[in-house]
Amino acid sequence: MTLNELKYLVELAKEKHFRKASENCFVSQPTLSIAIKKLEDELDVTLFERRKNDVLITPIGQQVVDLAEEIIQKTKTIKQITQDEQSQTTELKLGVIYTIGPYLLPHLISEFHQKAQNIRLSIEENYTHELAKKLHSGELDIIIVSLPFSEPNTEVFPLYEENFVVAMPKDHPLAERDEIALEEVHDETVLLLGAGHCFRDQVVEAYPILMHLNYQSNPLQKTLEGSSLETIRYMVASGAGITVLPCTACQKQDDLLVYKPLKAPVAKREVVMAWRKSFPRHKVLQTFKETLHGIELPCTLKPDLKEEETL
Repeated sequence: MTLNELKYLVELAKEKHFRKASENCFVSQPTLSIAIKKLEDELDVTLFERRKNDVLITPIGQQVVDLAEEIIQKTKTIKQITQDEQSQTTELKLGVIYTIGPYLLPHLISEFHQKAQNIRLSIEENYTHELAKKLHSGELDIIIVSLPFSEPNTEVFPLYEENFVVAMPKDHPLAERDEIALEEVHDETVLLLGAGHCFRDQVVEAYPILMHLNYQSNPLQKTLEGSSLETIRYMVASGAGITVLPCTACQKQDDLLVYKPLKAPVAKREVVMAWRKSFPRHKVLQTFKETLHGIELPCTLKPDLKEEETL
């Protein structure tokens, strides 16, 4: 078998369609089809079930694809090592979820640049599941996400914990309270992020009552699904309702909003950085960890590091 055949295999498993896979690999459809058949003949197994409009990967096929992805990643690592050796300027590909990026990146970029001026940061914001896939495939080197996060062949380093708080207009009837119990909130529009955002899932899991506060009937809230935390902050400021935010999103001075702590037990999230166990650039990884650990974000708590996690 050849490396190209393994690449064709992985792409077909991803697209589940011969034409799309061949286009992504920049080869003709017959070339890709023959290569897959040759690989199946060599292994004496059926990797894909051919159907009229797509293909279905077999259980043994999935195992082979998983191993092929690892092999392809190893070859990328070899190229990366040699490129880094030949060039004084290297690139670190970083992924961050939407609800962390705007509040952490301004601190991170400047601090990391001071520590590693020869390393260029390439940054992508996305959902956790998309970042995890790109980390696994090698499209990203490091990702910053919130727990729970459990992916095979990855390491995690704890960064900080932060509480959830309530944001509301300054003239809201609840704005004079010292703290808010969401169980006491009635007839209120609560604005939430759309499906796919892990922060939304964490909030709903901690406070399931929010799903019943006008959520099914309020058309304004439905239009906000998929929006950013900053968009929701502006909507709250305009009087559209209240929301729950991570405390790092509440540092901007705003004459129209107030932020109130929640009554105990207070929901919180844990933020971590994650990378592949096979990531070869240990000095770069160490510098990045030290940079993140040194950043002081307001209203966050850094967890006690275990001995094996110390810098």
